[in-house]
Amino acid sequence: MAQVMPIRFQEHIQLTNIGINSANIGFSNITMESDKFICIREKNGDQSQVVIVDMADTANPMRRPISADSAIMNPSSKVIALKAGKTLQIFNLEMKSKIKAHVSNEDVIFWKWISVNTIALVTENTVYHWPMEGDALPQKVFDRHSNLKGCQIINYRTDEAMKWLLLVGISAQQQRVVGAMQLYSVERNVSQPIEGHAATFVPFQVEGNKSPSNVFAFSVRNQTGGKLHIIEVGAPAEGNANFAKKTVDVFFPAEAPNDFPVAMQASKEHGLIYMITKYGYIHLYDIESGTCIYMNRISGDTIFVTAPHEASNGIIGVNRKGQVLSVSIDEDNIVGYITNQLKNPELALKISVRCNLAGAEELFVRRFNMLFGQGQYSEAAKVAANAPKGILRTPQTIQRFQQCPTQPGQASPLLQYFSILLETSQLNKAESLELARPVLQQGRNQLLEKWLVEGKLECSEELGDLIKAHDTTLALSVYLRANIPQKVIICFAETNQFQKIVLYAKKVNYTPDYVFILRNVMRSNVENGTTFATMLVQDDPPLADIESITNVFMEQNLIPQCTSFLLEALKGNKPEEGPLQTRLLEMNLMSAPQVADAILGNQLFTHYDRAHVAQLCEQAQLLQRALEHYTDIFDIKRAIVHTHLLKPEWLVEYFGSLSVDDSLECLKAMLTANLRQNLQICVQVAGKYHEQLGTTKLIELFESFKSFEGLFYFLGSIVNFSQEAEVHFRYIQAACKTGQIKEVERICRESSCYDPERVKNFLKEAKLADQLPLIIVCDRFNFVHDLVMYLYKNNLQKYIEIYVQKVNPSRLPAVVGGLLDVDCGEDIVKNLILTVRGQFSTDELVEEVEKRNRLKLLMPWLEGRVHEGINEPATHNALAKIYIDSNNNPERFLRENQYYESEVIGKYCEKRDPHLACVSYERGSCDMDLIRVCNENSLFKYAARHLVRRRDPALWEHVLDPENTFRRPLIDQVVQTALSETQDADDVSTTVRAFMAADLPNELIELLEKIVLENSVFSDHRNLQNLLILTAVKADPTRVMEYITRLDNYDAPDIANIAITNQLFEEAFAIFKKFDVNTSAVQVLIEHVKNLDRAYEFAERCNDPTVWSELARAQLNSGAVKDAIDSFIKADDPSAYLDVIEAARANDGYEDMVRYLQMARKKAREAIIETELVFAYAKVNRLADLEEFISSPNIAQIQQVGDRCYDEKLYEPARILYNNVSNYARLSSTLVHLGEYQAAVDGARKANSTKTWKEVCFACVEAGEFRMAQMCGLHIVVHADELEELINFYQSRGFFQELIQLLEAALGLERAHMGMFTELAILYSKYNAPKMREHLELFWSRVNIPKVLRAAEQAHLWAELVFLYDKYEEYDNAIQTMMSHPTPCWKEALFKDIITKVANIELYYKALSFYLEFKPMLLNDLLLVLTPRLDHTRAVGYFQKVGQLALVLPYVKSVQSHNNKVINEALNNIYIENEDYDSLRNSIDDFNNFDNIALAQRMEKHELIEFRRIAAYLFKMNNRWKQAVELCKKDHLFKDAMEYAAESRNTEISEDLMSWFLDNENYESFAAGTFVMYDMLRPDVILELAWRHNIMDFAMPYLIQSVREYTQKVDKLEVSDETRAKEAETNNQQPLVLGEQLMITSGGPGYSPMPNMYGVPGQQPQQTMPPQSMPQQLYNGGYMGTM
Repeated sequence: MAQVMPIRFQEHIQLTNIGINSANIGFSNITMESDKFICIREKNGDQSQVVIVDMADTANPMRRPISADSAIMNPSSKVIALKAGKTLQIFNLEMKSKIKAHVSNEDVIFWKWISVNTIALVTENTVYHWPMEGDALPQKVFDRHSNLKGCQIINYRTDEAMKWLLLVGISAQQQRVVGAMQLYSVERNVSQPIEGHAATFVPFQVEGNKSPSNVFAFSVRNQTGGKLHIIEVGAPAEGNANFAKKTVDVFFPAEAPNDFPVAMQASKEHGLIYMITKYGYIHLYDIESGTCIYMNRISGDTIFVTAPHEASNGIIGVNRKGQVLSVSIDEDNIVGYITNQLKNPELALKISVRCNLAGAEELFVRRFNMLFGQGQYSEAAKVAANAPKGILRTPQTIQRFQQCPTQPGQASPLLQYFSILLETSQLNKAESLELARPVLQQGRNQLLEKWLVEGKLECSEELGDLIKAHDTTLALSVYLRANIPQKVIICFAETNQFQKIVLYAKKVNYTPDYVFILRNVMRSNVENGTTFATMLVQDDPPLADIESITNVFMEQNLIPQCTSFLLEALKGNKPEEGPLQTRLLEMNLMSAPQVADAILGNQLFTHYDRAHVAQLCEQAQLLQRALEHYTDIFDIKRAIVHTHLLKPEWLVEYFGSLSVDDSLECLKAMLTANLRQNLQICVQVAGKYHEQLGTTKLIELFESFKSFEGLFYFLGSIVNFSQEAEVHFRYIQAACKTGQIKEVERICRESSCYDPERVKNFLKEAKLADQLPLIIVCDRFNFVHDLVMYLYKNNLQKYIEIYVQKVNPSRLPAVVGGLLDVDCGEDIVKNLILTVRGQFSTDELVEEVEKRNRLKLLMPWLEGRVHEGINEPATHNALAKIYIDSNNNPERFLRENQYYESEVIGKYCEKRDPHLACVSYERGSCDMDLIRVCNENSLFKYAARHLVRRRDPALWEHVLDPENTFRRPLIDQVVQTALSETQDADDVSTTVRAFMAADLPNELIELLEKIVLENSVFSDHRNLQNLLILTAVKADPTRVMEYITRLDNYDAPDIANIAITNQLFEEAFAIFKKFDVNTSAVQVLIEHVKNLDRAYEFAERCNDPTVWSELARAQLNSGAVKDAIDSFIKADDPSAYLDVIEAARANDGYEDMVRYLQMARKKAREAIIETELVFAYAKVNRLADLEEFISSPNIAQIQQVGDRCYDEKLYEPARILYNNVSNYARLSSTLVHLGEYQAAVDGARKANSTKTWKEVCFACVEAGEFRMAQMCGLHIVVHADELEELINFYQSRGFFQELIQLLEAALGLERAHMGMFTELAILYSKYNAPKMREHLELFWSRVNIPKVLRAAEQAHLWAELVFLYDKYEEYDNAIQTMMSHPTPCWKEALFKDIITKVANIELYYKALSFYLEFKPMLLNDLLLVLTPRLDHTRAVGYFQKVGQLALVLPYVKSVQSHNNKVINEALNNIYIENEDYDSLRNSIDDFNNFDNIALAQRMEKHELIEFRRIAAYLFKMNNRWKQAVELCKKDHLFKDAMEYAAESRNTEISEDLMSWFLDNENYESFAAGTFVMYDMLRPDVILELAWRHNIMDFAMPYLIQSVREYTQKVDKLEVSDETRAKEAETNNQQPLVLGEQLMITSGGPGYSPMPNMYGVPGQQPQQTMPPQSMPQQLYNGGYMGTM
C-alpha cells in the first residue's frame, strides 16, 4: 500500500505549452508577485513583449508589445509596473491608462510589490517605498547595510503592519552561495545584519494569547550546516506571553552538498512554514514547535520564484522548465501522517485543533473520556470545545455534563462547558437550544441578544420557536439568521413591520400568501394595510393578485383607500387591467363623482368599459366626461345642448374629436335649442374648426338661421387667416349689413384675398355714405380710372381731391390722365397738380400727359421745379424733350445739363437728330449706343476718336469683332486720323493691345510700321520694336530677318527663344550670333538645326570650353561616344561623368572610358569615378593596373565592383577584389565557381555566414563533394529557418541517405533543436521506416509531434502513430488508430492505459464494440478499467441490444452497486432466465431501483413457486398487501401471508385471512395468525369466529393475552395519576430562582430525565408478545402445516 502523503502537489500550467520560449524562463525575466498573475518578459529577435498569464484563465495569456527592463504585476488587480532604465511607470491594463510615473536618480536593481498599493525600490545604497495613490514620490525608508555590498538582491519582505522590513541578497564566496539579510525596524530606525538565505514574516496565534505574535522565520546554510530560526520580533502585545524562540537543524541530502534555501512562505491559517531549496526540495515545518513535518524533492529544476497560494494556503512557484507548481498540506491526511508516521500525537492534536482538521478523532475522544472520568470537567470541556469538526459537541456530551454532580463552591460542569464554548467558538444547534431554555425561563433575554450579536449561537427554527413565546423581536432576529422565511414574515406582521415583508420575501426568493397577510393587517391598521398593498404591486408582475387585494378593501367598504391603491397598481395602464379600471371608476362615480372626474381628467386609464362609464357619468351630471366617452350621435346631441353645464373651452375642444357630419349636426341642434344662448359657443366652434367643417357649410348654416351677426363674428374670427375670396367677400357683406363700416374699410385696406372686381361692384351698388372703402379698393387694385369716372359722373369731385391729397398722392398721374380723358378743364388739372404736395412719380405724370400730347401743359410746372433746385432726372428729361421738340438751343442744354438721363434723351434724339444723340450718349458714356448710332449714320471718324480717347478694351473688342461689318472703315479712320492726332502713349498702347487681342496681325503690322519705322516719337520704343518683330513672327515670318537686321533696340534673347518656338532657327541663330551668345547659338545648331558638323565648326571657330561641353553632350546623346569623350577632354569637363559612364557601358567602350575617367579623377575625387575606373580595368583585363590601383589609396567601392564582376562572371578579378576587402562570403562563392572547393570551405569558415554555408554546401552537393557538403551542412541545420530549404535541396536531387547521414551527425551538436529531430523522424518515415521507432523512443520529447504525426500517418506507420498520439496526449486519436489498425499497433496494456485518458466518451462504447469483435474474452477486463467513467445504462443497453449481456455478467454485477434501473432489470432478467431465485431475492433486497410491479406481474405466473413467492414479496414492498396475501394463499404460503397481513397494519386484510383459514379448516394457521397478527385483530371478531366454528381452544391463548393487556393498561393509568399528583405538590413548594446561578447548573425546574417511550419514568416496558401462556411450539411455527 502506498504511503500516505501529508502534502498535495499540483502542476497548474506548463509555460512552454502556452507559447513561452524556454530561453525566457528565468529569474531575470519572470516575476510572480502573487498567485494571481505571472509576468514574463520575452524577446524574439528585435521584438520585445510582456506576457501576462492570468492564473484564472491560463489558456488566454495577455501579450503586450512592451520594451522594459523589468515588469511586475500588482498582487490583486490588472495593474502593471514597468521599469526601463531609470524610468518607472505604473499602468492600469483594464482602463488602458497610465496611473503614475517617476524618473529615479539612481538605478533600481530590485523592486517588488509589498502591498496592493505600494512598491519597494532597492538601489545600490538605499531602499524606497513608492505608494501608488496620489502624486507621492518614492520615500526613502533605510540605507542598505554593508553586509549586502556586492550581493544580488533576490527578495524583499515585510510584516503585515509594515513595521519590520527585510532585504535578502546572495553572493558567491569560497565556491558556495552565501546569504545575507538586513532586518530593519521602522519604529526603532535600526538595522541588523543577519546571515541567511530565505525568510518570511507570519502572525501566529499562541494558545492563551489574546492577539497573534509577529513571528520572523529565516533559514541559512553555512559551512557548519543548515538552521531554521523562528523568533518573535518586536515587543509582545499587551497581555501576550513571549513566543519561545525555536532553532532547528535543516536536513540537506548528501547528494546535494551545495543545496541552500531559496524561498520561504508561511501559512498563517495552518501555522506552517514552507521552505524550498535550490535543488527543488520542499521542507514543511510547524511554527509553534519547529518540528519538521515533511521533506521531499518536488522538482528536478530550480524553483526560482514563489508566492503564497491563497486557494490552498500553501506555496506556488515556477521552475526553470516553466512548470508552475503548488504545494499545500493535505488536510485529510496530515494529522494521520503525523500520528502514524512521525509518531507525534501531541503535534497531531495541536495541528488538528489549530486547523480544525480531521484525523485525530480517536485521540480527542480518548482524552475527553480520560479527563471526564477523572472529574476534570473544565479540561474535558476545553477538549470538547477544541475538538476538530465538532466531533465531541453532541447532545450526548451535553447530557453527560448535565448528569454530572455540582461540586460545592464551583459552577456546574454544564455551566463550565457552555462558558468555554462561548469563549472559544459558536455554539451549535443543540447547544444553543439547551442554553436558551433556562435563560428564557429566568427572563434574561438580553443575554441571548448579546450572544446573537456576537455570533455565539447557531440560529435555527427550533431556537426561534423557543424564543418566540417570550420575545417576538428576538425570535425575528433568530429566524432571519436561520433563514426561515415563513416564520420571519409572521414575525414582521406581528410586529407591524409590514414594509419589510416584501423586501425580505424578494431577498430570500420566498412567496408567502400576501392576500392572507394583507387581510390580517387591514383588520388592525388600515393605513399600514394600504401601504402594504401598494408595496405588493410595485413589481411586475405584482406579488399578489390585484383583484384579490381590491376585494380585501371592498370587504370593509374602504373606497378611498381602495381608490388610492388601484391608482398606484394600475398606473401601467395595461389592456388586461380593463375590468379593474372599470371597477375603480364605477365605485367612485357612484360614491365620489368628483374623484372619478379627476381620474378621468388625468387620462390615467384607457382600457375600461367606456360605454358603461359614459352612462354613469351622465347620471352623475358629469356631462363633460359623458361626452368624452359617448360615441353615438344621438347620445351626444342629447347631452351637448346643455351648454350651461359645460365649460365653453372644453366644449370647443370637444368638437375637435367629432366627425364633420356629427359636428354640423351638433351645431344645428345647439342653434335650434337656444339660438341666443348657444350662438357664441357655436361661433367659437365654427371659428376653430372651419377648415375641417368647411367654411361654405358653416356660412350656409348661419344664413339658414338668418344670423348675420353670427356670420359676422364667425367670419371675423377667420378672415384674418383665411385665403378664401368667398370668406372675405361674405365678411364685407355681413359687415355692411350690420353697419360695421370701419371693419369694411379695414378689410378692404388689409386683405388681398377677396375678388376686387366683385367687391368694387358690390360697393358701387351699396352706395355707402362714405366712399372711402370704394376708394381703397380701386386704389389697391388699380381701378383708378374707373374710380375717377364714377366719382366725376356722380359729382363726387371732393372725393377725387381727398383721394390724391390724403389717401394716395402717388396716384396723381393716373387721376390726371383720367381727368384729361373726361375732358376736364386744364385749369382744374393744373390746380390739382399744384395742390398735391405728396410724393408722386414725375415720370408717370409726364408719361400720362405725353401720351395725350399735352406735354407743354407741364412746362411752367417743370421750370418752376428747376428753379426750386429740383435735380430729379425725370424733370430735366421732360424739359430736354420740350427743348428738342421746340429746337430751343438743345445741344447747349445737352452738353451743360448734368441731371437728365443720357440713355433716355439719346434714344429720344436718334430719329430726330443723330448728332444730338451722339452728344447725349457720349456725355453719359453710353458707348454701345454711340457706336450703334455712328454705324447707322456712318459717323466713323467720330467713333474712332471716341474709341482712342475712351481706352476701353471691351469696347475695342466689340468694334473689332470680325462680325462687325463696319470694322474696316473704322480701322482706317483709327490708323489715318485718330492715332496721328494723339500724342498720348497710353492711347497708343491701348489701341495696340486691342489690335493684338482682336488677332489682326496684318493690320497691327501696318499700324506699327507707321509708328516705328516712320519718324515718330515712338520709333525707338523697345516694346513696340519687340511687338513688331513678334507680330511678324506670327503673321509674316519672311519679314523677321529684315526687322532683326534693321532694328537694334529689342530684347534679343527673348526674341530668339520665341523664334525658336516658332521654328525660325536661322533667325534665332542670327540673333545669338549678332549679340555673341555662343552657348545658345551652338545649342540652336545642335538641338534645332541638328547639324553637329556646323556645331563642330562653330566650336572650332570660337574655341569656347562651354561650347565644347555642349557639343560633347550632344555627341554623347547621339551615340558618338568616342567623339564625345574627345570633346569632353578638350573642354576639360568631368561633370557629365555619370552619363559618360552609362554611355560607355552601353557601347562597351571601356578603353575610352579609362581615358575619360583618368582625366575626371584628376579634376574630381568622386567614389563613383574611381569605382568605375576599377571596373573598367577589370573589363579590359588590365589586372596589373587593377591590383596597382586598389593597393594605392583610393575611395573606390571595391565590394560593389567585386559584386559586379561576380555577376558578370569575371571571377578572377572578383577573387582579387574580394580578397582585398576580406569578404570571405563572396570569396567563397567565387572560389566555388572557380572549382576550388576546399578553399571555398575555408572561406566559408572565415565568413561564418549561414548564407555562405548554404551556397558552398549546395555547390558541393551539385559537384558530388558530399564530405565537404556535410561539413557545411552541420553549420546550416542548427538554424531552424534554414533547415527546410536544405532538406528540399537534398531531396530534390535524390540524395536521401546523404541527408539522413547529415542530420544524424548533427544530433550531437550543442545547438541541436527540435526541427532537426523532427525532420530526421520524417525522413525515417519516408526512407528508413525501421529506424523511426528507435528514433522516436529516444527523442520523442524533442520532436514536433504534430508534424511527425502527419508524416507517420502518410507513411502508414500505425504503431509509431499510436506512440506519438500517446506522448502528445491525443488519446482519442491513439485509441481510434489502434481500433482502425489493430494488427500492427494494438497492445492490451497500452490500450487499457490510454482508454482511461480519452476525452470523447463515445470512444468508450466504440472500444466495447471493438473488443466484442476483436478480443471478446478480454471484454470484462476492459470494462473493469472503464467502470468509473462509463454510462452504465448505455453500456448495459448496448450489450442487451447485441445479445451479449451474459458475456459481461461480472461487469454488470460489479456495477449493480450504483442501483441503476437498467442494470438492475437486466441482471434480474438474467437471474430469471437462469432460475437463480436466491440471487434474484438478494438483488431485489439490496437494489430497489427497478419496475417492481412489472417484475411482480411477470413472476406471479412463473412455474416455480419461489419466483411466485418473490412476486408476492414485491407486491408487499409496494404496499399492495391484498395482492401479496392473495398470491400467498394460492401457493399455501401461510407464514408469508400472515407476515404480510401483519405488516400491512390493515385490520380488514388480517381478519379476511383469518376467515379464509377457518373456511379452509386450517385451525393451526388460525391459531398462529392470532399470534402473528395480534395487533391487527379485534378481540370481539376473533371470539365470534372461534365460537362460530367451535374452536375456542385455538383462540384461548389470544383471549388470555388480550385480557392481560387491558388489565396492565388500567394499572399503568392508576400509577400515572399518582405520580402526577406527587409532582404537582413538589413543584408548588420549589422557588423559581435557585440563588444567583443559572438554571443550567441544575437542569432547571423544566428539566427532567428523558421519559421512555411508554410514558412512565424509570419503568421498563413490559413485553406483551409473545405471551408466556401461549404454547412455545405454536410460537415457533410448529403447527403451521405446509409452511
